[in-house]
Amino acid sequence: MTAYDVLRVFCGPHGGYGNELGVVRDGSVLPGPDERQEFAAKLGFSETVFVDDPERGVIDIYTPTTRLPFAGHPCVGTAWLLDVPELVTPAGIVGARQDGEFCWIEARAEWVPPRTLRQYATAAEVDELPVPPKGEWIYAWAWLDEPAGRIRARAFPGRDDGIDEDEATGAAALLLTDRLGRALNITQGTGSQILTAPQPEGWTEVGGRVHLER
Repeated sequence: MTAYDVLRVFCGPHGGYGNELGVVRDGSVLPGPDERQEFAAKLGFSETVFVDDPERGVIDIYTPTTRLPFAGHPCVGTAWLLDVPELVTPAGIVGARQDGEFCWIEARAEWVPPRTLRQYATAAEVDELPVPPKGEWIYAWAWLDEPAGRIRARAFPGRDDGIDEDEATGAAALLLTDRLGRALNITQGTGSQILTAPQPEGWTEVGGRVHLER
């Protein structure tokens, strides 16, 4: 059996919730893309990371059905696990830092695959949404407190891979931050927390708590 860690990324203030992530620290045990895709599908997490160079932070990210050039919660979780200053992804170099209970990454909105950001009038409307039909990646959001930058969000990947709703999604939070141009405090899913902050020259920081499950 291939050894792997399980993390929860973007945990709530008391350590609960968060989106599960599989991390294979020794990517050489599954070197080929087909092997990695098969293993990611077997684990069934929204994303699984294969570490190809732990010192340099070279990583490879897969959903149960596809390879991703960049994704938010895999980068936050893996940066925390490896405790490295940067990650090397196919999309580009992702900066990383630890700040107390939070791990932060710095990335660019153009690295994020297409997402539909759909605003609703109230958080209650977001809470009541059914899972939409497959085919469109939807990030549904509403202000909880606009002056304070607090948002309620839910994420629906729209893929036919068993992940109907993502508990916490850093890449979509990054896109929303880039669109709104301000720091955000996002409550997503059943109780996950994502913090974001715009940075100079088109960069955005995304941060959250990480818990090692196993």
